[in-house]
Amino acid sequence: MFENLTDKFERAFKVLKGQGQITEINVAETLKEVRRALLDADVNFNTAKDFTNTVKEKALGRDVLNAVSPGQLLIKICHEELVELMGGNEVEINYQGNPGIILMSGLQGSGKTTFSGKLSNYLKNKKGKNPLLVACDVYRPAAIDQLHVLGEQLGIEVYSNKEEKDPVKIAKDAIQFARSNSFNVVIIDTAGRLAVDEQMMQEIEDVKNAVQPTETLFVVDAMTGQDAVNTAKTFNERINFDGVVLTKLDGDTRGGAALSIKAIVNKPIKFVGTGEKMDALDVFYPARMADRILGKGDIVSLVEKAQEQFDEEEARKLQKKIKKNTFDFNDFMSQIQQVKKMGNVKDLMGMLPGMGKAMKGVDIDDDAFKHIEAIIYSMTPKEREHPDIINGPRKNRIAKGSGRNIQEVNKLLKQFNDTKKMMKMMSNPKQMRQMMKQMKGMGGGMPGV
Repeated sequence: MFENLTDKFERAFKVLKGQGQITEINVAETLKEVRRALLDADVNFNTAKDFTNTVKEKALGRDVLNAVSPGQLLIKICHEELVELMGGNEVEINYQGNPGIILMSGLQGSGKTTFSGKLSNYLKNKKGKNPLLVACDVYRPAAIDQLHVLGEQLGIEVYSNKEEKDPVKIAKDAIQFARSNSFNVVIIDTAGRLAVDEQMMQEIEDVKNAVQPTETLFVVDAMTGQDAVNTAKTFNERINFDGVVLTKLDGDTRGGAALSIKAIVNKPIKFVGTGEKMDALDVFYPARMADRILGKGDIVSLVEKAQEQFDEEEARKLQKKIKKNTFDFNDFMSQIQQVKKMGNVKDLMGMLPGMGKAMKGVDIDDDAFKHIEAIIYSMTPKEREHPDIINGPRKNRIAKGSGRNIQEVNKLLKQFNDTKKMMKMMSNPKQMRQMMKQMKGMGGGMPGV
């Protein structure tokens, strides 16, 4: 999402490279580029202007330490202000109550129905809740069916009434149904329009007044840029929502909505949608987003995604196998399956510091592992358990069976052996310390490490 913005920030900071001190002239030149980068990203003009003025004021009033270059100091200040611009801290949604009631609002096509499904999945699997989805879009013919399909896919019940045309009555009946059937969270999916109109605003206002939700969320398509911010402002004036959800952040978007919306409507961004799958939903962390914008990656989110797929018992078994040097292709395949569950490979790579830029323009298919899987599945059970027996004739047979060439089979065997050596090294504390010292030594010649 922020690839272009990251590049432009990097170019702006190059102005200060080699400078011994921060002066009004070199800061003004750098921040002129920063402001241009923000405007190109479709950030609101006044927001961009206020941002650069604040950064300039703080930069000129701060001493540069001997250990910190002017460029690094300005990056630090920009990071602080980006975090502040996007809300400072993450803000949880309020799903408590008997039941907790979450009301969705937004234009048609913003992704409300899909997000409702994702949110129900999030509350069920990560918060231990028993959610009920409610179909209150009585205008769009496929809306109710879409919600039912999502509910069935996720194992979550959906309340609907195709005979009833009053969304207020459907919502009230659904809440009563939830109370009678032990559902502790109700997620109400409402109708949208192609544009803001009085009928739409009155309807969402009526639903809100009738059900008194514990949380009202405004769902907006991040790809609409400044229009998203203007629509959010209109909705907020009418229904005073509690937070914003930005969908389609995985699309070709400039990111202006994420950077402007908090400053314009003074409501926090609570969630971001990062893909079509039902688990492609992230809590919005301003500090982590600022890290990614400034090319620092997002290691914390990467670790969290890994922990979600982490199986303690399997890890113990794997550790024993590594120590005994019996790590085989079955274990290798198991590790691949865990990585696949973490999400899109390109997004994961982008969370590593410096990799966002390296991955620009690189297209990694969601099925990036399928060729590796094909080769492993073409091995016999004995070959998977004892890779050392794979000789020339066996390689030829594996290549033919998987539809790949011999070079790819050799490459996989080399990757497997390298992985095995690395895991063996990491299981030895002494060798691990030596490796960390080497990496630390390398860091001296790598800016920003």
